[in-house]
Amino acid sequence: MQTQLAPQFQLSAQGQLGESILRKCVHCGFCTATCPTYQLLGDELDGPRGRIYLIKEVLEGATPSQKTQEHLDRCLTCRNCESTCPSGVDYGHLLDIGRDIVEKAVPRSTAQQSIRWLLKRGLTSPFFKPAYLSAQFLRPLLPRALRNKITPKKDSGAWPVKAHQQKVLLLEGCVQDAMMPNVNSATARVLDAISIQTVVAPQAKCCGALAHHLNDHDLAQTQMKANIDAWWPLIEEGVSCIVMNASGCGVMVKDYGHLLRDDPLYAKKAKKVSELTLDICEVLEHHKSQLRALVDSALLDGLGQAVFHPPCTLQHGQQIKGKVEALLTHLGFSISPPPQEAHLCCGSAGTYSVLQPALSQELKMRKLLNLNNTQAKAILSANVGCISHLQSDSPVPVSHWIEWLDQALKAPQTS
Repeated sequence: MQTQLAPQFQLSAQGQLGESILRKCVHCGFCTATCPTYQLLGDELDGPRGRIYLIKEVLEGATPSQKTQEHLDRCLTCRNCESTCPSGVDYGHLLDIGRDIVEKAVPRSTAQQSIRWLLKRGLTSPFFKPAYLSAQFLRPLLPRALRNKITPKKDSGAWPVKAHQQKVLLLEGCVQDAMMPNVNSATARVLDAISIQTVVAPQAKCCGALAHHLNDHDLAQTQMKANIDAWWPLIEEGVSCIVMNASGCGVMVKDYGHLLRDDPLYAKKAKKVSELTLDICEVLEHHKSQLRALVDSALLDGLGQAVFHPPCTLQHGQQIKGKVEALLTHLGFSISPPPQEAHLCCGSAGTYSVLQPALSQELKMRKLLNLNNTQAKAILSANVGCISHLQSDSPVPVSHWIEWLDQALKAPQTS
C-alpha cells in the first residue's frame, strides 16, 4: 500500500515505521474474515483493513476525528489478523502508532479520561491488592455487574523453599498476584518438581501493557524500565530465563526490545530481556518426559476432561499455538479437541471489558457457547484476564492450566 507521509511524519521514527508496515498491506481483506469486531458489527472501519486505511489517512495528513478514535478504540488488539495475513503486516505496532497520534489530536471527555486514568493507575497501584481482597470479602453484597468482576477468594498454597542450581525469574504481575495468587505459587511448585527454582524481584510490578494499550506510552516505558532495573542484577547472576504465566504480560515483555529500541540507556538491556522471556509452556515443553513420570494417575482421573481456551496473546501475539494442549495431552490429561472459533477473542482484552462492555459481553457469551459445547468439566486458559472474564458467566470452573498440572503432580518425597 503506497503511502505519502505528511511532512510532520517524514523524518519521525514513528512515521517511517508506519510507512514500512503499510507498504506490506495488499488490501486483500483476508483479515476481515477473522476479526471479531468486524464479525459483530459488519463495518469495514471496524475491521483491520478499515483501521489500516484510517491510520494511513492520518499519516498522510488527514485530521482525525472522534469517529476515527472510536474505530481504533473498538479494536481488541487480539492480533488475529496477523495470524491470518499472507503478507505479514505488523498490524499491532501499526495500531500503536495510529492510536498514539489520534490520542494526541482528539480530546477525550472528562468521563473517558477519568476511567482510563483509574484503570492504568488503580490496577497497577500497591493499594490494588488490599482493595481487591476487601472486595472478595464483600463479594456477596456487591451488585451483580461488580460481583462478576471479582473472582472468589482462593488459597494460593505454599511457595517451595528448596534451592536448585537452575533458577528462573518470574514476574508476579500487578493484578494476578491479587486476583489469582495460586497461579504464581503453582508455577513455582511445578518448576520445583523438576528441580528449577523460581525467584522474583519484588520491585518488578506491572509489565506496562495496561498503560501502553491505553496510549500512555510514557508511563508504559517508565514501568518497563523499572522492571529491567529490578531484573538486571538477577540476569547478571545467571537466571536461565524470565518465565511468564500470564500470556498478556508475556507478549508485552517479549516486545521490550522493540519498544525501547531507540533508548540509548535501555535498548541493549531491553533486547536481552525480550530474548530471555519465555511462556511457562515453552519452559515445560523441554521437561515433558520428566513431568510425565511425576503425574499421579489417580489425581489425573479425578480432574476429568477439560477444554483449553488459548488467549489471543498466546496464539496470535506470541504465535504459540497448540503447545499447551500438546503438553497436557502428553502428560495424560483428557483435553477436548479445540472448540469452534478457537481463534476468536473472548472479549476480555485487558481493559476492553470495562471500556467496551457491550461488545465484550457479546464475545464472551459466544466464546462460552462454543467452549461448553465440548461437554468438558472445566475450562483451562493461560491469562488472568481471560480466566476472570470467562468465569463470571461460565457454568463450569475456569482455571489456569498450570494449576491443573500442579494438582496432578505426586506429593514431593521427603527424606
